[in-house]
Amino acid sequence: MLSRVADSIYWLSRYIERAENVARFIDVNYNLTLGEVDQFGDRWAPLIYTTGDHAEFQDRYGIPNRENVLQFLLFDRQNPNSIISCVDHARENARAIREVISAVSWEQLNKFYFMVRSHAKAKHVTLEQPQDFCERVRLASHLFVGAVDSTISHDEAWHFAKIGRLLERADKTSRIVDVQYFLLLPSLQDIGTELDVVRWSALLKSASALAMYRRQHGKIVPQQVAEFLILNREFPRSMHFCIIESLQSMQKLTGSSPGTFCNLSEQLLGQRCAYMNYSGISSIIQQGLHQYIDEFQAQLNQIGEAIADDFFRSGSTAVDDSEKFSLEISPTVSSQSQSQ
Repeated sequence: MLSRVADSIYWLSRYIERAENVARFIDVNYNLTLGEVDQFGDRWAPLIYTTGDHAEFQDRYGIPNRENVLQFLLFDRQNPNSIISCVDHARENARAIREVISAVSWEQLNKFYFMVRSHAKAKHVTLEQPQDFCERVRLASHLFVGAVDSTISHDEAWHFAKIGRLLERADKTSRIVDVQYFLLLPSLQDIGTELDVVRWSALLKSASALAMYRRQHGKIVPQQVAEFLILNREFPRSMHFCIIESLQSMQKLTGSSPGTFCNLSEQLLGQRCAYMNYSGISSIIQQGLHQYIDEFQAQLNQIGEAIADDFFRSGSTAVDDSEKFSLEISPTVSSQSQSQ
């Protein structure tokens, strides 16, 4: 498999997942603030921290009010992590590998692309009431992922798409948990109050995790919410689940057996998975949740760089000689924005 093809399908999948997560955060935050502009204006700032673009936003927009934050995250083409930029990049990557993805997947991605463009043309309406647009983005993402899973052979290309999607998902889940702990609570007096429960419920909704959490735990308890989103092995948007599944796909790509590795990216994924296998939420809280998530995100960045070195970039020697990857210089579009 050509490295440029692997690179493109990996980033195609990451961009689609990134767009969906941004839509999730906006929709839940809008419902949490009931659409208020002034009274809850400061509640929009955490969304910028969730995407990691607060420095760029501050330079270009300044005040993190609702209108500015929505414009920046939905339709700002200068923001590489806005929904419209992510979908643009995803479509360009897909166009470069039309021979790999199915006709159904390409058709669904184009529907996604033109839907976002049509809302961008009427952005004043969308910015006023973003719920419908965010719902359409989530649905379009689900339809695309379903099309890929159902109509593409589960070979190397599919595994690269899966790894890209899950690493992006793990990163965004970690960021929204971190933001909840350190930015959404204005004072210690709010902890344990009804307002605190509402916020933790909103956090679970942003990961579509509220129903599954309640089925397992019932009452909203912050420590249990953190454990569910960080360490749960079965919920598909938890950080641990994403790492487990990414490692399994990596082992399919390399042919390694459990407990062994043949490149740096597989080694780093295995280390992170083993660490989480034997972690408990009490020890994480004692260590410091913010510190733990910072370490997790730093290692995700290392894993992303290692994947690029092992599979995508020319001159790499990390891939075993038996592997089928042809190491060529990958197209610029596939990784022109790798900000997390």
